[in-house]
Amino acid sequence: MVSERLRTFLERQGVHYDVVTAPYERFTAQETAASLHLSGKRLAKVVMVKVGERLVMAVAPADEQIALRELGRLVGDGENVRLAREAEFATLFPDCDTGAMPPFGNLYNIPVYVDDRLSVHEDVYFEGGSHRDIVRMKYADFVRLVNPKVAHFGTFARAA
Repeated sequence: MVSERLRTFLERQGVHYDVVTAPYERFTAQETAASLHLSGKRLAKVVMVKVGERLVMAVAPADEQIALRELGRLVGDGENVRLAREAEFATLFPDCDTGAMPPFGNLYNIPVYVDDRLSVHEDVYFEGGSHRDIVRMKYADFVRLVNPKVAHFGTFARAA
């Protein structure tokens, strides 16, 4: 299921989008991308980050990790930054499965920071409120509707 808030917003804006269903729920964004036969570079993952007392939404390709200090510097507090705990944000997204919120923080009054590597593709894919329903839309539409701060703060994930 796509978040009701997101679905309503996109329809009111007249934005074309598609929904593809992942064959089964995965644990990581990279696994979700693989299950859809997509490169991790094309699937946007959402990571909630606590910078000082503020929550921000970091959006990066599934095959990247968030450089927390770099993101903290962009937000304004490079030393006091950490991944947010699920309990700190789960209730902010009542129409989404925990951890499957779409990268539309503007719909939830949360600032959005997008890693610039997502901009190299015409389309962007992301979880739309559930771990199985993946939304595909034009990256240009996404940026126009969200108005995120676009910068470089991702680092390529290394295999363990």
